[in-house]
Amino acid sequence: MIIRTPKRLHLGLIDPTGSLGRRFGSLGVALEGGYEVRVLPSESLEIKAEGEDVETIKKTLARMNSAFGTGTGYLVEVRKAIPRHVGLGSTTQLSLAVGTAVAKLSGLNTPVEKLAEALGRGKNSGAGIYAFAHGGFVLDGGVEEGVPPLIFRGDFPEEWAFLLVIPETRPGFDEEEEKPIMGGKFGDVRAAMEISHRILLGLLPALKERNIKTFGRHLSAVQTLVGKHFAEFQGGEFREDVRLILEWLREHTYGAGQSSWGPTVYGLILKGEFQRLSAELSDYLREHGIRAKVELGLPRNIGAEIVTENAFLERLIRSVAG
Repeated sequence: MIIRTPKRLHLGLIDPTGSLGRRFGSLGVALEGGYEVRVLPSESLEIKAEGEDVETIKKTLARMNSAFGTGTGYLVEVRKAIPRHVGLGSTTQLSLAVGTAVAKLSGLNTPVEKLAEALGRGKNSGAGIYAFAHGGFVLDGGVEEGVPPLIFRGDFPEEWAFLLVIPETRPGFDEEEEKPIMGGKFGDVRAAMEISHRILLGLLPALKERNIKTFGRHLSAVQTLVGKHFAEFQGGEFREDVRLILEWLREHTYGAGQSSWGPTVYGLILKGEFQRLSAELSDYLREHGIRAKVELGLPRNIGAEIVTENAFLERLIRSVAG
C-alpha cells in the first residue's frame, strides 16, 4: 500500500489561554509535496527511512498495535519525506500515513480522529490531522477532550500559492521541547478575541469570495497577533532569525507569516507571480548573506492518497504506455 500525504502550513493558534474552556484552536492549509510511504505486511519489522523518521515509524507501529492489535511485522519504506522540524507538519503526516496504511491492511475502518488520538496527535492542534484527511484550508475548534473537532474546511483557490522560504538555521521546537510551553497557561486573551474576529469576518469570507488581497491582509494581522502569544518563547512576535525575510515578504506578497515554530516563513502570492518574486527574493537573500531554500507552495485540496501496490503499478504501466 502506498500513501501520499500533503505537507501543511500552520497559520496559527487562536487561544492558548483556554479562557472559554477550550484551548488553542488552529488554522492551516494543505500543500503539495508531502510524504510518500510504502507499507507492506512482513514477517518482521523492516524500516527503510532516514533520521528521525525511523523512530516516528517505530512509535507509530507500537501505538497501532497497542490500540488495535495490528502487530509490528511490516516493511515501511519512506520514498519521499518532509524536512523535520521546519514547520511543515512532518511528524503528524508521517504518523498518520503509516497508521492509515496499517489500519487499511488490517481491515480496520477507523475514523481519522480516532486514529490520530491513538497515535498521540492533536493534543494542541488539529490542523495537520485535517490537512491529511481532507486537504484545503482547515480550522479546528480547540482542545477540550481528545482530538479537536473540525469546524471548517474549504477549498483553497488553485490560482493562489505560497512563496515558501526555509532558512538554513536552527530547527523549530520538537514535541519534547514544546511540552513545557504548551502544557502551561500563557497567551493574550485580547489577542485571541481579535484573531477570532479576523477569522470569522476576515479570512473566511475572503476565502469564499476568492479575494486574495483581503485574505492576505487578515492573514498577516492574525500572524502578528499569534506572535503575541508566543513572544516570550521565541524572542518576539516572530523568530529573530527570520525577521529580515518576513519584512521582505510583507512588502512584496499579499500576506506573510511564520509556520508553527519555524523556521519556514511564507508569503501569499498568485501562482503566476512565483518566478518573478522568487528571483527577486533570491537576490535579496544573497545581499543579506541569508542561506535559504525558496520553493513554490501549491495548495492541495485533497487529503492523503491511498493506493494499493497493484493499482499503483497499473497506473505506472498506463502512463509509460500512453
